[in-house]
Amino acid sequence: MRGLINKNMEEYVKKFLLNAESKALATFGDEINVVPVSSIKIEGDEIWLVDYFMNKTKENILKNKNVSLVVWTGLFGYQIKGEMSYETEGEKFEKVVSWISEILPERKVKGILILKPKEVFDIAPTKNTKEEFKLN
Repeated sequence: MRGLINKNMEEYVKKFLLNAESKALATFGDEINVVPVSSIKIEGDEIWLVDYFMNKTKENILKNKNVSLVVWTGLFGYQIKGEMSYETEGEKFEKVVSWISEILPERKVKGILILKPKEVFDIAPTKNTKEEFKLN
């Protein structure tokens, strides 16, 4: 998959995102920053990431909303490029706080990062993540 053909992220990509062993978010403000991602939720075609301690990431997003999220298991995975916003209140924020309080009650949500994908790339050397993981 070279890039998104339409605004709807394919269901198999969503499935892989939620189950990938590793996830990392790259941002650029005054400098490049890459952080591991632990909690991820998909709502419609938005990817929600949870900020527990992403200080530099938040600073970068407020300066430059263009980001890249990479998720992988072994040699298979996807890179998702898009625009990200940062929220600390509102309906989406409250939904995430409630969700995290159920699964990780010891964590405090500082904010949520909302990624609106623009392009999706298969990063497997053979470009067959969908087939390898039977993601239909």
